[in-house]
Amino acid sequence: MLLATDLDGTFLGGDADAKLSLYQTIAAHPEIQLAYISGRSLEAILPLLSDPTLPQPDFIVADVGASLYHGDTLQPIQPLQTAIDERWPGESQIASAMTRFPDVVRQDEPQLRRCSYYCPPAQAENPALAELARTLDCDMLYSSDRYLDFLPRGVNKGSSLEKLVEWLGIDREEVLVAGDTLNDLAMLTVGFKSVCVGGSEPALLEKTQSQTRVMHATEAGCGGIIEAFAHFGFLGAHGMTAENRRDATQTGKAELVIVYHRLPYEEHRVDGKTQRRRPKSPNGIIPTLLSFFADQRGSWIAWSIHEPDDVEPFVKHTSVDAKQYPLLTAARVALTKEQVDTFYKRFSKEAFWPTLHTFWERAVFREEDWTVYCEVNRAFAERTAEEAAEGALIWIHDYNLWMVPAYLREIRPDLRIAFFHHTYFPSADVFNVLPWRREIVSSLLQCDYVAFHIPRQVENFVDVARGVVPLKTLSRQNCAPRFLTYGCAVGLETMTTAVDTGSRVVRLGAHPVGLDIDRIRNALDREGAEARMTELRQEFSGVKLILSVERLDYTKGILEKLQAYELLLEENPELRGKVTLVSICVPAAREMTIYNELQTQIEQTIGHINGRFADVGWTPVQFYFRGFPFEEVVAWYAMADVMWITPLRDGLNLVAKEFAATQGMTQGCGVLVLSEFTGAAAELKGAILTNPHDIHDLARTCYLGLNLPRAEAEARLRQLNDIVSYNDIRRWGKTFIEAIRDEAPGEGEGSETSTVNPTGNLA
Repeated sequence: MLLATDLDGTFLGGDADAKLSLYQTIAAHPEIQLAYISGRSLEAILPLLSDPTLPQPDFIVADVGASLYHGDTLQPIQPLQTAIDERWPGESQIASAMTRFPDVVRQDEPQLRRCSYYCPPAQAENPALAELARTLDCDMLYSSDRYLDFLPRGVNKGSSLEKLVEWLGIDREEVLVAGDTLNDLAMLTVGFKSVCVGGSEPALLEKTQSQTRVMHATEAGCGGIIEAFAHFGFLGAHGMTAENRRDATQTGKAELVIVYHRLPYEEHRVDGKTQRRRPKSPNGIIPTLLSFFADQRGSWIAWSIHEPDDVEPFVKHTSVDAKQYPLLTAARVALTKEQVDTFYKRFSKEAFWPTLHTFWERAVFREEDWTVYCEVNRAFAERTAEEAAEGALIWIHDYNLWMVPAYLREIRPDLRIAFFHHTYFPSADVFNVLPWRREIVSSLLQCDYVAFHIPRQVENFVDVARGVVPLKTLSRQNCAPRFLTYGCAVGLETMTTAVDTGSRVVRLGAHPVGLDIDRIRNALDREGAEARMTELRQEFSGVKLILSVERLDYTKGILEKLQAYELLLEENPELRGKVTLVSICVPAAREMTIYNELQTQIEQTIGHINGRFADVGWTPVQFYFRGFPFEEVVAWYAMADVMWITPLRDGLNLVAKEFAATQGMTQGCGVLVLSEFTGAAAELKGAILTNPHDIHDLARTCYLGLNLPRAEAEARLRQLNDIVSYNDIRRWGKTFIEAIRDEAPGEGEGSETSTVNPTGNLA
């Protein structure tokens, strides 16, 4: 069949449940072809085509029928378009003639092959307008007591739809037309099965009252189209039955619920309204999480900004991608901008971030902020409870949502709750500085499974929890061979895998987030990548390149690294003119003023080093205080002789993995010098580990990396690349889900096992 539908008020109208039901039905039935029939121009329709929640049209009839396009290529449908173009007198002729009617104002919207005006009802009765249309050999269409369109003679939504149906060779009985305003009249009255959705323009209802093939629906928008499916018997005798509709839209049906701070698409505000677009910058975790919804019904819980005075009503449920993930619903939690600024940008970053990274002296604790934080977490929990099916699996992400498990367990004790902590989790003496540590830990102990990047972070959590509740250890597991034991500051011999709180068994795991290997490969395969690497190779000919890539943050150890570099040049004068440190530092968000002082200190230190050591043709430090496109960063990775990553504390550090993968794909022999206080240090055997708190050790290990024999450098890189390539982002997601679904609590109190599952992750 072909569903030919108007957009505003029709296909984009109706309540959220009806829209979700209709969109998912279209996505699930490839035999349904979809045509947008709109008064908008193609330019105005384009934003809809980037909205992954909307079914993408097979055909677009725009400009009130004057423009016809293929939905995939957006190219004109020929020869139908040529026939219309031949009848159009041209925009300038109409615009010039209309200057005689000052009360009729041209619409400032994109238009092709039509001229559209705002026209008061009294002026619309002016016979001079009709005479003008005849003189120009145009049709004149007036609708909604406001909109006046001049169109090519004989061209309207109805005539163009008929031509399209004839061109496609579709049986007229297999066409359903939907509209809601008078400019839809032409397509509703050409003999197709049609529906005027609920809330249609009274003049349209009046003019179609006697049309036997036009149904007047009671529900608005998509709800009216659903009624028409049943009325005309599309998709079977009963169309989209009420039962099917409930299955598609009713909450509490999700088998898997992801609770994440961000939606899997981007939202932005335009003229007070929320619009959607696909993410500009890929995030490897999000596609991985989405992949679990290919064959099971689920929901993705995230916030969306909505102010009380917003004109548009808040939509709680939308599709994420109706075609690729028809069983996945985005369940949005309405937050005001002030709530987001408090809960996420200020409180989480000023209280939790510094504490988690062991910089507790920088933390700012405000009780009023904690109140907002709890309110937001409760809202997330309540939405999750509404979405989840009986016994559903809930996967909550990161410290922004620490309190969700507590609220959720209270509402829905039947659920299986898992939590993954993306950031570092510190030792008890640091974490216990938090005024709300008991509430936070008690909440996390409501989970069935809690996981971190590495075993050290698991044990830190257990130590903190022991200060809150009496824990009984049920099982432990050897960390080797997956992780380093005594080889770095965050190494550990064994880790706890299950504890009994007295009320429930909580299982624990270590799952370092993997890399999106395809993203690296695609960056290297892009046109111009090889040329850029050649440029860098020539630029640094005869000079060894030390590369540093990080965000502007006090946790990254940037100042300490610069001080160590100065020491390196001071103690090894033979390196002067032979090495260059390139630092790519991504600025913090503009509102994060807490980093302004750090930025000034960094710039002053770089100026001091360059002033002290620079020579003709050689700059010791090249500093780029801006973000680079990922493809550019990958080119730098490929050319680096030493990758110098020295955070004072880091939960994992994906930059180290990106470097290893890039060097592996380009047959390089670069050396990774890595802080032993990163989570990745416990995983990436092959890196040269360094203590970022000791500038002498920083300088010594950097010197070692610069002078490492090629054979050893290649061997280290092979080891790194093997680890990174095998334990990629897909394996991370797969092993995490498998670990959540493993109900075994462990071997018993105090038991130890060196068993590692086939994927290499502890579970």
